[in-house]
Amino acid sequence: MTAGRRRCHRLHRIAALDPERDHLEIYQLSAGLEFPWDYTRALEFALFRTYCVPSISRLLAATGKFRERPQRRYDDTALLMAEIAAHGYDSPRGREALRVVNQAHGRYAISNDDMRYVLSTFIYDPIDWLDRYGWRAPHDHERLAAFHYYREVGRRMGIRDIPADYAEFQAFKREYERRTFVFSPANREIGEYTVELFASWFPRFLRPAARLGVRGLLDEPMLRAFGFDPAPRWVSALARTGLRARARALRFAPPRRRSVLGEAPHNRSYPGYPAGYRPADLGAPAPPADLPAELQRPANRRTAPRSCPSTDPG
Repeated sequence: MTAGRRRCHRLHRIAALDPERDHLEIYQLSAGLEFPWDYTRALEFALFRTYCVPSISRLLAATGKFRERPQRRYDDTALLMAEIAAHGYDSPRGREALRVVNQAHGRYAISNDDMRYVLSTFIYDPIDWLDRYGWRAPHDHERLAAFHYYREVGRRMGIRDIPADYAEFQAFKREYERRTFVFSPANREIGEYTVELFASWFPRFLRPAARLGVRGLLDEPMLRAFGFDPAPRWVSALARTGLRARARALRFAPPRRRSVLGEAPHNRSYPGYPAGYRPADLGAPAPPADLPAELQRPANRRTAPRSCPSTDPG
């Protein structure tokens, strides 16, 4: 079997599955084995994208946790979402992870539209990334499976009015960004913390280039909402050329044998869990005492499982 045929053997399995009935298996194959690095990067930028909405960034800024421990917040969010994907949303660990996410978000006044929007970024931002930088184009079954997977996750988070149609939810996402992506000081504050977090994953001498590279990958609406100056055009061109070159090279690489779902990345703060962890060990602490009242969920409404992964304010 040639390298190219070995590289595509899982695609035949994906094409044979039903994207609605078998959405979890397809998502596990796609995110864990076919495009693990791309999904990780795309979800990082999906999180970043949500901070362009002032109501989201304002809550994150008000809790202070993003400023105090951005790496731990990122790590716990990534681990919780990986638990759900690796084991399934109805597995014991998946249900435990969902409870942690729901409890964290139940403490805050987060609108249903903000939660629907954040959920939509987890579907469409990775698909958009793969269309641009994937070693192959995503199969239609992968697109639809991601939609059905996150729709089921969203239902279990108590998110209401999630569209039942792939194109309809995508249209909601685009319209929500058109209406809500406006500059605010909180956007810039959280955006700067996020850029610094991304840069911290590189050796110190490479961090200035990393900061520039991140800005080079942001689109115009994001730059405006954060109040960031665009990177020089050559930086954007170099970043995109490098990602496309990587994709071309990967077409000839052997297929991954072990899924990354459920694994702890080595360049994060996971050494904080040297003896392992349960999903219940993760998540946000209680809100700060000085959190504005309008950002707090009324006590008699906190039992509703309304939450969404990337608005986790802890």
